[in-house]
This record gives sequence, structure tokens and C-alpha cells, in this order.
Amino acid sequence: MGTEVRLARPEDLAALPSIEISGEAMFAEIGIVFPPGPTVIEQMTGKDAEIVVAGDPPVGFAAVEEVDGAAHLEQISVRGDLTGTGIGARLLDAVMARAAEAGSPGVSLLTFRDVAWNGPWYARHGFAELPEERWGPGIRSYWNAEIEAGLHKLGPRLVMWAPAAGT
Repeated sequence: MGTEVRLARPEDLAALPSIEISGEAMFAEIGIVFPPGPTVIEQMTGKDAEIVVAGDPPVGFAAVEEVDGAAHLEQISVRGDLTGTGIGARLLDAVMARAAEAGSPGVSLLTFRDVAWNGPWYARHGFAELPEERWGPGIRSYWNAEIEAGLHKLGPRLVMWAPAAGT
């Protein structure tokens, strides 16, 4: 099983929800239990999103779309038994490189502030909190949708931003 990072092929998509679900056990261990419903990747499929995968067959993925004129990282997921092996970092590097190549000024994301493999992990990879006064209407819409979905009841959330290389 290699961990080449590449654009997802149509035949990769069916395997991605199980990768996302496999990571939920880590959250459950710290008391975060997500509400039932479609996975993030299921919600992204069919939208104008770019999906990058690691491995063939995939063992991780990143889903990105454009929000407020920049790349927005909606989700990075790595198969639960492979977390901590660098696959997530390789996916994030690919997202950042693709954003720079596309001329995006940077990459935004919403994440849990205090979960070690969320806010602190992204901070170690060059992301910083994006102050609310710098949010565009798209980010604000995402934030409000998260509140409505109950994500903010599971733990403090924040918006983060990293500039793309060369910007």
C-alpha cells in the first residue's frame, strides 16, 4: 500500500466515507461524538470540490473547495489505524501546493480549537486563527451552518488561515 498523493479518481470515491468514519473513534475517546448523518465527504461529492487522496487504494483524503475567492479545506481524513504516520501532513502539503498553483491567496478551514490533531496540528503546519473581522460571507455561512448542525456544542471551534506559497 503506497501513499502517493494524487487527485481522486471516480472509482476512489466509494471508499472515502469509511476512511472518514474510521477517524471518529479518536474523537469519541475525548468525548466528541458527531451527530448521525452523511459524512463530510458524502456532502462534498457532486459539488465543485477537489478531492486529493493518499494511497491506491486510498487511505486518506483531503476535500477542498473555493470559498470567498480562496481554497477552503473542508476535510482531511486518514484511516484510523494510520493516523500519526505523516499521511495527513502529506495531504496538507498537496492542498497547499495545489492552492498556490491555482493562484489562491491561501487556504482557510474550520476546526476544533483544542483537539490536538485539529487546531494545534494546523498551527504547527503554518495556520493561524483568522480574526472574525477578516471572514468573508462564505466563511461566515460555514460558521453559521456548523452552529446549526450542533458542531459548536461539541467543543470550541475556530477559523484558521495559511497563506499560499508566494503570496
